Amino acid sequence: MNSDSHRAPALLRLAATPSNGNPRVDLIRGDAGKLGSLISLEHIRGFVTVAEEGSFRRAAERLRMTQPPLSRQIQKLERDIGVELFDRTQRQVQLTPAGEVFLIEARRLLALAEAAPGAARLIAAGGAGTVRVGFTAASGFGFLGRFLNHIEQGLPGVEVVLREMVSAEQFANLRSGRLDLALARPPFDQNEFDCRAVHSERLVLAVPATHRLAGLEPLPIEQLGGESLLVYAPGPARYFADLVAGILAAVPYTATHELTQVHTMLALVAAGRGLALVPDSATHLHPDGVRFRPLAGVDDPVVLHAVWRRDCANPALHRVVALLDSLPPAH
Repeated sequence: MNSDSHRAPALLRLAATPSNGNPRVDLIRGDAGKLGSLISLEHIRGFVTVAEEGSFRRAAERLRMTQPPLSRQIQKLERDIGVELFDRTQRQVQLTPAGEVFLIEARRLLALAEAAPGAARLIAAGGAGTVRVGFTAASGFGFLGRFLNHIEQGLPGVEVVLREMVSAEQFANLRSGRLDLALARPPFDQNEFDCRAVHSERLVLAVPATHRLAGLEPLPIEQLGGESLLVYAPGPARYFADLVAGILAAVPYTATHELTQVHTMLALVAAGRGLALVPDSATHLHPDGVRFRPLAGVDDPVVLHAVWRRDCANPALHRVVALLDSLPPAH
């Protein structure tokens, strides 16, 4: 190989044909900034055209150039990678075994080069890319699946990566840039984040199937006086803790356990550990041994928000947020 071999590493290097007669292709991941000075797309395109036409003359006509510059391109390409790509001893130009292998990779490279601008434009416009979405366990019961289906239909090129965590964790991950969108409950700083209310539902009472209140509908809130209740932990589940505490402010009850996740509450309700106020969407879980009863006179809704950083530069996020306006209602 001549002095050209000491330049930047080649995109493809064809080794000398080993004893088994099959040429070997080595993919070299060199300095991407120097690849263009070694093998240009123009040279690759010229090589592929000559291989397809089987003639330098016809290839030059197809490329709308004269034959001598095309011949020089191919010669330089062969010098750069250190092997002959064409057998010039035949009347018709034919590929060498190394050239046949190189043709496969050259076509792949051209296809990537042709697709790259469109892919870049699609990502810049938000039609492709990745959006990292945080969600609470409770939001998965009634909203999350509908939201994901809507994104898939409206933005099929966008990948959604899900992260389950409580609301406070979601806001911390938004600040650090590890999340693009949070499906979370208040409170949050509306000077720091943009938000949109995306789902609202009522609270219902979850009771053991054999409990005396299982047959009452609707159930007056006063009937909970003297009962054992599973309550929400005021730290990680602050929104639900504050909401339920306000509803039960005038009702004497015994708090048996402080919990964070709704599905854990339902499991303990089924085990007879207490009653629980849960979002209406939790009824979709159909847990054995649990009955759900509407509460009379309780008008405080459970509200879910989509929350994102105002300075988020992810184009796909803004396309996803725009889809919220056309989200079909829950059935």
